[in-house]
Parts: sequence; structure tokens; C-alpha cells
Amino acid sequence: MKRHSTLRNSLLLLCALPLSAADAHITPAERSRVLQWLADSHKEFLAAIEGVSERQWKWKPSPDRWSVGEVAEHIVLAEAGQFGNVKRAISLPANPDWEEKTKGKTARLEAVLAPRLGKAQAPEPIVPKGEMTLSQVKERFERQRVEIVKFATETDVPLKQFTIDNPFFGTLNAYHWLIYAPLHTMRHDKQIAEVKATAGYPAGH
Repeated sequence: MKRHSTLRNSLLLLCALPLSAADAHITPAERSRVLQWLADSHKEFLAAIEGVSERQWKWKPSPDRWSVGEVAEHIVLAEAGQFGNVKRAISLPANPDWEEKTKGKTARLEAVLAPRLGKAQAPEPIVPKGEMTLSQVKERFERQRVEIVKFATETDVPLKQFTIDNPFFGTLNAYHWLIYAPLHTMRHDKQIAEVKATAGYPAGH
């Protein structure tokens, strides 16, 4: 009887113990996925702006819509900010509530960003000024991507426990900000295609 009582008490004690926290490191599958998104979006973006003439670069479908050049400029400005948030997040103290605050956000980002669902007003720091040339955009994009890909390949930081808020999605962790860059770029690659498909888009050079 005493043995049963001891066993019952042990089970009760185990039930009272908190569940172990989830591992905040990215999994091999997650690392592979972000690297694939980075590769795909890199290829897609360069293909989208390849051979665009200066006239095509600056042509706007309407006064309130962006040109190919403005969309491309927005992409490089946004990637700098998104990766900047990765680095800023991991410099801050870990968020003890990261699991609860970021639950379901990975799937939401995947579902909304790249497919270009919904509309969003770009924050002022990443609104394009229309001042960058195609070569300037390409050079900056390539330079930034080298750093992002190196980080995504090598990092062993527990990215998920470090968070920074996003104006559209709320609290995101550093892994979310890392995948945000290629997914956001793929979103706007579709916008470039929309501009090119608009009636009046200049032909040739």
C-alpha cells in the first residue's frame, strides 16, 4: 500500500512540474526552408529587373502607384530593415513569453506575404523616393543578400526567443524577421510583374 502511495505521489509531483520549454533554435528543416526562399527570391528578383530600360524603370501605371524602379527600391530598403530587426532582436533580452506571443505566426507569414494577399501601407522609412538606378538597386541587393545568406547558413543563436513587434503581424521573433525578407521580396516581385502587365507599359528600350 505504501508503495502505491509513493508511486501516486510521484506521479502527482510529475504532473505538477512545468512542461519543458520548446527549443528556441531553428530546426534543420527551417534553416533549409529559409535558405531555399532566399535562393528562389534572389533569382526571381534579378529576373524581374533584368533588361528593364530607364524609361520602363521610371514608368508609373498611375500617379498613386509605384514604378518598377520604386518597387525594386522598396525591396532593398525593406530587406535592410528586416535583417536589421533580426540583428536588433538578438541583441535584446530574450522574451520569456515568446512561445505564446509568436504562436502560429510562421504559417501566417507564409500564407500572406509571398502570395501577395491583402494590401499594406509601407512604413515611411521604406517608402521609395525613386532615386535609385537599376544598377544601384542590384548592387545593394546583392551586397545585403551575401550577409543575410551567411547569417542564415551559420547562426546557432536561439532565434525564436528574441522578439520585435511588427506593425501588421504583432510580435515576431528573429526567425520570423529572417524569413520575412525573402517572402516580402517574392510578394513585391509579383507587383513588378503587375506593373509590366499594365496597359501603357513602355515596350523595348
